[in-house]
Amino acid sequence: MDITVNREHLLPILNKVVGVVERRQTLPILGNLLVSADEGEVSIVGTDLEIEIRASSEAKITESGQVTIPARKLSDICRSLGEGADIRLKVTGDRCVLTAERGRYVLGTLPAADFPSVEAQPAEEILTVEESTLKRLLEKTGFAMAQQDVRYYLNGLLLQVQKEVLRAVATDGHRLAAFECACSLGLSESRSVIIPFKTVNELRRQLGLSSASVQVEIGERLIRFLVGRTVTTSKLVDGRYPEYERVIPTGLSKVAYANKDALKRALSRTAILSNEKYRGVRLVFEPNLLRLVAHNPEQEEAVEEMELVYVGDPTTIGFNVAYLSDLLNAVDSDSVEVRFEDGNSSSLWRGKDATAETYVVMPMRL
Repeated sequence: MDITVNREHLLPILNKVVGVVERRQTLPILGNLLVSADEGEVSIVGTDLEIEIRASSEAKITESGQVTIPARKLSDICRSLGEGADIRLKVTGDRCVLTAERGRYVLGTLPAADFPSVEAQPAEEILTVEESTLKRLLEKTGFAMAQQDVRYYLNGLLLQVQKEVLRAVATDGHRLAAFECACSLGLSESRSVIIPFKTVNELRRQLGLSSASVQVEIGERLIRFLVGRTVTTSKLVDGRYPEYERVIPTGLSKVAYANKDALKRALSRTAILSNEKYRGVRLVFEPNLLRLVAHNPEQEEAVEEMELVYVGDPTTIGFNVAYLSDLLNAVDSDSVEVRFEDGNSSSLWRGKDATAETYVVMPMRL
């Protein structure tokens, strides 16, 4: 294989692919990227056996071929080169020689034939979604996923595909995020799948806010996202997602409205003196006043007050400040609506008049 490709073409596709490569692998070849060159195009693939990302770009092909190259080393070298540099990759035996500008780098390789690929499966459903819509759906909910929960089905995001609605739900057992958007998907029947934690985060990182179309192919055990010249294929989480509607509280009699940015700043300051392990902050709702209180084992205390719209009995609720900060970052409205009952019940949060989003946060004992 002998190719020449400009840094401004190679680096973007490397950045899309390299994130899927784990720093510690069970198999040495999983630390490599599969580089294929043919017919004026270079294609790069990275995988961890659960998710595979393939991205391609134009290149000058002197000799076509395939090889696997260490992912981090290739990415770091290309990133450190000057803008507009032409990069030549030439494979001789079990070595790949990278030359660019006045530098020459010799990298070890492994056979392309040994590179694993995610098993291809036929798509049972194919739908088209606007890129910005899909990104918004994941950003609004992905932060609430569990990471290493023994309830493995929580280590992912529930995607519900219906005829006219696309809904995403995530929960870690202490909080829940749900968001839906109207989409004319034209499916014959509804479908629900659980997308793994890592796949969701890779998509959140890669997707943009353009109006370009994303093709989503859903199979029995796989899901595939085609965005331009990038293809992301992932295994699905095999499990039954809990009936999340049951944990969304209804009939909450108390409602308050607060300025989102003012609340975020107050939480950030108060959290400085919270317990570093539990990150608890007490919110005291009083008529037109919100008091935030935090303590720590060193007997330090933070108290902050801010205005809000609330008419009702004084109510005190303890919260994990990280949970509130995460949901406030996902809210678009300038004002946030909080519905609650007492200090022992879950509360419901959303942007004012933003009925498409639902955030449930369980209280903490402080």
